[in-house]
Amino acid sequence: MLTFDALSKRRASRTILTDVSFTARPGRVTGFLGPNGAGKSSTLRILLGLDRPTAGRALVDGVPYRSLRAPLRSVGSMLDGSGAHRSRTAAGHLSWVARSNGIPRRRVDEALEAVGLAAEARTRVGQFLLGMGQRLGIATALLGEPEVLVLDEPVNGLDPEGIRWIRGLLSAHASAGGTVLLSSHLMSEVAEIADDLVVIAGGRVVAAGTVDTVTAGYATLEDAFFGLTGGAQGAGK
Repeated sequence: MLTFDALSKRRASRTILTDVSFTARPGRVTGFLGPNGAGKSSTLRILLGLDRPTAGRALVDGVPYRSLRAPLRSVGSMLDGSGAHRSRTAAGHLSWVARSNGIPRRRVDEALEAVGLAAEARTRVGQFLLGMGQRLGIATALLGEPEVLVLDEPVNGLDPEGIRWIRGLLSAHASAGGTVLLSSHLMSEVAEIADDLVVIAGGRVVAAGTVDTVTAGYATLEDAFFGLTGGAQGAGK
């Protein structure tokens, strides 16, 4: 389970996050929504140990991400695309990531197969189209067979077949007891896959609960999103 407990972040005189609290539970897909600058990226970066909060904490099964001995075996994440150097091959990128966390080499081939990139294992990342880069980022997240997946805009650049594939992948992961935290701007996709929703605006959580609870009184998730965030100015990233 992912726990965000009274998370606050200030940068100089600027408030990024204020008292952000919610959970993402096993067996559920949690959609994390908010306008640009609402604080989604800062929240995820704090969770993954890439930034530090001013107050509060973000925990993976009760401990900070930085305390995990082999973090990729517990949490698979994708922020800002694949994160691979353009000169590396797909297999080369996954191989060094695997070595860094003591993950068996066989998982490189298995992860590439799982995301449909087996035939591109020796292709350099600089030759990838956007959708292929997204698939490589997802392969990296899957590499350690983690129970938790944290994905930021995973369908960006994917074609309709790819979007359908990632939807099935995340649903299957949650159905098997895994935890999925999914940040996306695509309301239709979140509505299709999410069990729970967290909506953030101006660095604060403005709604959290099941999809039915958050969208109660609105015709669609998109209507609920604009109704809940309308007029709220983003505090950070």
